[in-house]
Amino acid sequence: MDDKKLSLWEKYLTKEIAIEFKACLYFFALLFFYCVYRVACGIYEAGILHLTEMIFSCYFIGYAQVYLFGNFDESDELKGRELAGMFICTGTYVLLSFICGWFDRIWWVSAIYAVYWIVTYLCVFFIYRSKRRIDDKKLNEELRLFQAGHHKKVQDKDE
Repeated sequence: MDDKKLSLWEKYLTKEIAIEFKACLYFFALLFFYCVYRVACGIYEAGILHLTEMIFSCYFIGYAQVYLFGNFDESDELKGRELAGMFICTGTYVLLSFICGWFDRIWWVSAIYAVYWIVTYLCVFFIYRSKRRIDDKKLNEELRLFQAGHHKKVQDKDE
């Protein structure tokens, strides 16, 4: 096997790390909304059962994002499959929040929560896309410098 190609294990591990990162990122986003809601209601504690449900939800939905919806928040474009994934994952978060009573099953809070998820996904999409573009520029600059240095070395050898 060619050492330059990723092994099956490395591909799997890359996806698992992405899911782990997503679970943390989206749990923080979910927790922020939950805490703002609780404070707005005059409640200064968080339910441990709610927190447990939330982190498991983030992992479950993270797996769906990566394996079913092509890792839509890290894609180059938001088209059919990616948009479907974004809306299905948002709907899943809202449905789970309603079933688990995270926001006391208040419909208008759930509607705001849905908009919050769409905005969150869009922000993450644009952040990842910007990061890729910056990385591309850096790599192209490094390649240009490498080629210029390598070309100079070849010229020095010829002389």
